[in-house]
Amino acid sequence: MHFMINKYRKYFILNKNILIAFTASITISAIVANTLSEQADYLNTTYTLLVDYVIYFSTFGSLFYLDNRKKYLLESGKTDKSKLKHDLIKIIASLGIAEVVYTIMRWLLQYYFLTLNYDAYLASIVSQIISTIIYMIVINLSVKMTRLYKDEN
Repeated sequence: MHFMINKYRKYFILNKNILIAFTASITISAIVANTLSEQADYLNTTYTLLVDYVIYFSTFGSLFYLDNRKKYLLESGKTDKSKLKHDLIKIIASLGIAEVVYTIMRWLLQYYFLTLNYDAYLASIVSQIISTIIYMIVINLSVKMTRLYKDEN
């Protein structure tokens, strides 16, 4: 029973970090999209996606580190590099799969909404929300498949 509670707690923390990072990136991306609204649709979409990634990864990376930094400490105070490397491979694999799906969906949807004459900030927000939902499904399935939270991990 304790194992299951701990397992789901880790998924909850992972998803919390993802949602906080997406909230930050949605906000900044909408501002950038609106600022660049006079640009060609493909440029607006591309620049907005780049800003989205910078904000998302810096926020998610910081939160993930803060939540997991003690997990990789040995009793000596040194970092358990083997365990860290093992988990990094798993999280990068999980994120990588989800990011490919997210990038394609986000770019295509925002471009599509811009061609329908949505306001740039609204095209950014709507495309990011839809892509985020798909991303959350893919990342959770990927984390489960890579067994990131298996046993004591």
